[in-house]
Amino acid sequence: MTATIFVLNGPNLNLLGLREPEVYGSDTLNDIEDRVRARGKTLGFEIDFRQTNVEGQLVDWVQEARTKAKGLIINPAAYTHTSVALHDAIKAVGVPAIEVHLSNTYAREDFRHHSYVSPVAHGIVVGFGAYGYELALEGLARIVSKN
Repeated sequence: MTATIFVLNGPNLNLLGLREPEVYGSDTLNDIEDRVRARGKTLGFEIDFRQTNVEGQLVDWVQEARTKAKGLIINPAAYTHTSVALHDAIKAVGVPAIEVHLSNTYAREDFRHHSYVSPVAHGIVVGFGAYGYELALEGLARIVSKN
């Protein structure tokens, strides 16, 4: 049976390709999903790729990963800087998580420098644009293969 990796995306990422392309690039979320699925296939993973603008939905999906995924990649977007609930959910489920951001959050506004997710993530990928998702998948594959 093929192992599943959840790729979870937070608010406004459905607007990629339209929203501030100078910051987030011109790739759409569908473009990213296609590349992650292709890379996942070569690594032997099934990719469950999702997006929501609702914090509670992200928390539910993280909890679902506990029994349905070997690991998760999460771009919490703005919830990175506000969600103790995501922090607690990731910590509770016990599956390896990689936090990913398209832009270099540390080169942006001060409020983007703090993440509630980072302390409970196995790794963080920031500033590589859409390619960051593939980097996160590569890293997660190494972690999962050791478990």
